[in-house]
Amino acid sequence: MSKTKGQVKIFEEAQVRAVWDEEAEKWWFSILDIVGILTDQPDYVKVRNYWKWLKKKLTDEGSEVVSNTNQLKILAPDGKMRLTDVADTEQVLRLIQSIPSKKAEPFKTWLAKVGSERIDETVDPELSINRAIQNYRRLGYSESWINQRIKSIEIRKDLTDEWDRSGVEQGEEYAALTDLMSRTWSGMNTREYKKHKGLKKENLRDNMTNTDLVLNMLAEVAATDISIARQPSGFKESATVAKEGAEVARVAREQIEKGTGRPAVSRSNAKDLKQRLLKDVNADED
Repeated sequence: MSKTKGQVKIFEEAQVRAVWDEEAEKWWFSILDIVGILTDQPDYVKVRNYWKWLKKKLTDEGSEVVSNTNQLKILAPDGKMRLTDVADTEQVLRLIQSIPSKKAEPFKTWLAKVGSERIDETVDPELSINRAIQNYRRLGYSESWINQRIKSIEIRKDLTDEWDRSGVEQGEEYAALTDLMSRTWSGMNTREYKKHKGLKKENLRDNMTNTDLVLNMLAEVAATDISIARQPSGFKESATVAKEGAEVARVAREQIEKGTGRPAVSRSNAKDLKQRLLKDVNADED
């Protein structure tokens, strides 16, 4: 199976982790995310227990839904790549029939739309960027933040392209390099960074301030440039390059903190960013 990196799709305001299977041209969706939406349950532990109960129930009933599901490594709430139960669109539709939910019909429509969008995006990648912009606007982010976030996606892809060329494996090695860079420039690994911002399951980059994003982008673009110049091979050499790139951002962070007298890595998350934008809008109206 040839897969892209894990992605996040938005249903209403809920996130669904997903992996695109390039060979089969279909999505694999995180079952736990879907169960959480259909049961309207935000508690991850309760969702996991419900899915455990439902799997046993379906198996006892002789349903093929559980036996045909797959497991793939997707970014987990704790920031690590972990094996997660996933299902394709057909299996998700069967799963929906087993969970009484007022969101069943809207979810079916959403699944069809997501499938169609991904096929379109393989032909015209610009569509995926435009769709991401519209999603961020709908979720209440400011235009300046959206511009930074879209640029960060481009820079991240340039870096992962370099990692691919260097022979770094997607999944655990990607996550290890990302943790290394985060710890080097910010003083925190991904999990600690999320805890710093009061996050659990949420996407870290979607909860970064402009300063957070810029420093993270600086680390990644520096690592990419060094990698292109040095042509590392394998994980170990790429880790050395990643650390050097992140050191550039660490120096910049320390200079900012020296000039401002306060931490450059903010505790603010998406909720804080949106509240600040709302205050600015209200102030302008007054």
